[in-house]
Amino acid sequence: MIKEIELVISPDEIYNLPKIELKILVQENINSSDLNYFKIRKRSIDARSKNPVYRLKIVLYINEEPHLQLQTVNYPNVNDAKPVLIIGAGPAGMFAALRLIELGLKPIIIERGKNVKERRRDLANINKQGILNPESNYCYGEGGAGTYSDGKLYTRSDKRGDVNKMLQILVQHGATDDILIDARPHIGTNKLPQIITSIRETILNAGGEIHFETKLIDLKINSNEVVAAVTNNGSFDAKHIILATGHSAKDIYYLLSRKGLLLEAKPFALGVRIEHPQYIIDQAQYHCETRHENLPPSYYSLVTQVKDRGVFSFCMCPGGIIAPCATDDNEIVVNGWSPSKRNNPFANSGTVVQININDVTKNPEENPFALLEFQSQIEKAAFIAGGGNLKAPAQRMVDFVNHKISSDLPSNSYLPGLTSADLHQILPKFVSERLKEALPQFGKKIPSVFGNGGYFTNEAVLVGVESRTSSPVRIPRDKLTLQHPQLKGFFPCAEGAGYAGGIISAAIDGQACADAVLKSI
Repeated sequence: MIKEIELVISPDEIYNLPKIELKILVQENINSSDLNYFKIRKRSIDARSKNPVYRLKIVLYINEEPHLQLQTVNYPNVNDAKPVLIIGAGPAGMFAALRLIELGLKPIIIERGKNVKERRRDLANINKQGILNPESNYCYGEGGAGTYSDGKLYTRSDKRGDVNKMLQILVQHGATDDILIDARPHIGTNKLPQIITSIRETILNAGGEIHFETKLIDLKINSNEVVAAVTNNGSFDAKHIILATGHSAKDIYYLLSRKGLLLEAKPFALGVRIEHPQYIIDQAQYHCETRHENLPPSYYSLVTQVKDRGVFSFCMCPGGIIAPCATDDNEIVVNGWSPSKRNNPFANSGTVVQININDVTKNPEENPFALLEFQSQIEKAAFIAGGGNLKAPAQRMVDFVNHKISSDLPSNSYLPGLTSADLHQILPKFVSERLKEALPQFGKKIPSVFGNGGYFTNEAVLVGVESRTSSPVRIPRDKLTLQHPQLKGFFPCAEGAGYAGGIISAAIDGQACADAVLKSI
């Protein structure tokens, strides 16, 4: 028989397989000779008590031969198959390409940025010299924004598609199988480039094409049908286009508007990225002065309501780094990422306030770019306050709540450097005042232990601005065909179109758009 059980294991025992097996035998009252094999299906940490434990879901094969083969996808050669153009080589675009190959169609990807290896030089210039390449940065290039900003794979998108299949594909291309069992799976920025390269090789080996440093500048349309994409490197004939350009490609929205295509203003969230010393979070969450070596750096998820508006943590990065993620000159945008070991001494997370459409405009139909322009204004104000060279405005947490400009700033992970500033002067008042009320509330949820100050402490720094939580523009599409209602053969996809957030949900939407292309053909 095959049976699934739950087992509680201490951090001391989590990597001791003989000990885990012994606990299984005792708990289930079975003989060792009857247990052919056991497999951990899910692993999570329960830190609610003073002694954190791991909770495991384990599949037992009792007098049954195990089925251990990884579910891999076979990719046929599609060199001579019907072509489908994909705009963007982020997770949506690359997973759309894999699915097209699986379906017997030929993907042709165009990507405005560089390949994953060549992007590194541009990121080094951003971090060390404050020099931005608008076409190659943390957002643009092979793998998209996720490649060099963490690779967190946690999602609530189970209803959208097969999450496990997306994880299996990543394992097939080099990710460790830990991502199949961890409750909050994570790859790490240091490991993602190799996986992205492996996915590229799969696409090319199957007969697909990828064109880097190739930017979409126009669409050719005939009788409400797309016929070609015009780029800086020539035109690509295309009767089917998957648009997977991500949430920062503002120029794409304006291009679509010039072509007379319907766009919609969309709510997003705005705030700051908050960084603590990691030990403060560990001590509070694990209830111990020193984190056990078999426990990962702790994370948190915080949410509260202030004046009928949600304030919440977003994209939490244990052992992480704050990164400059602007895509245009004279703007500051921050995000966070973690290496695979999450061994940086800091913990950071976006902490944001929901922005509603009527906060910005009463007539969104007249200007679908109202929230995009609002977002841009805040990012430019942050750049001015930072003083240039991608330095970001920052303020200690308690100082922010007390409306006090910090006389100095704590050690931090933001490489271009921080400038002490009054963040209340950069953020809209309805955002800053809600953050001001929320932070002491969050302090009660992660209180001081061992005299460390807890969450609400001046050892924490607020860095502005966290503004790219999601797209402030939606590109509408039909719910059944996934095509733009005004343009046949044009499939708005994932984050940039307003339909997904995060690597896995974007990958799922990319594959869904590939399925929709096949149906339309």
